Amino acid sequence: MHRPGFTLGKPEKLCRRKVIDQLFNKGKSFLVFPFRVQYLPVTLPEDVSVQVLFSVSKRRFKRAVKRNLLKRRMREAYRLNKYPLYNVVNDSSLQVAVAFVYIGDKELDYKTIEKGMKKALLKLSDEIGKNEIYQKNI
Repeated sequence: MHRPGFTLGKPEKLCRRKVIDQLFNKGKSFLVFPFRVQYLPVTLPEDVSVQVLFSVSKRRFKRAVKRNLLKRRMREAYRLNKYPLYNVVNDSSLQVAVAFVYIGDKELDYKTIEKGMKKALLKLSDEIGKNEIYQKNI
C-alpha cells in the first residue's frame, strides 16, 4: 500500500554541477559503514529543504549492474527513513545538500544498507542540529 509523502522526486535529487562541486570542496563529512556522508548547508535552486546524491565507485564495482543495484538500495533506504532529517532541517529553516558515497567493497543486502542509512541519517540530523545551534549563538 502506498503511503503519501514517502517519495523521492526530481526536485529532491542533487543534479547541479555547481552545487555538487561546492559540496565536495567545502562540505563536511563523516563515515558510517557502508557510507561516507558529505553534507553542506547551502542555498539550493529548488524549493526543497534537502537535495541528495547517491554514488558508488566504478573502481570498486566494475559492472554497472552492481553499481545501479546498490544505488537503488540506497535510494530506497533513504526514501523510507528520511523524515527525522527533514524535521531537523525544516525546524532550523536551512537547505542542505547531501551526498551518500558507498564505501563498502562488497555488495551488501538491503537490510544492512538500511541499517547503515538509519545511522547515517541520525548522525546527520545531530550534526545539522549542532551547527544550527552554533550559528544562532554567533
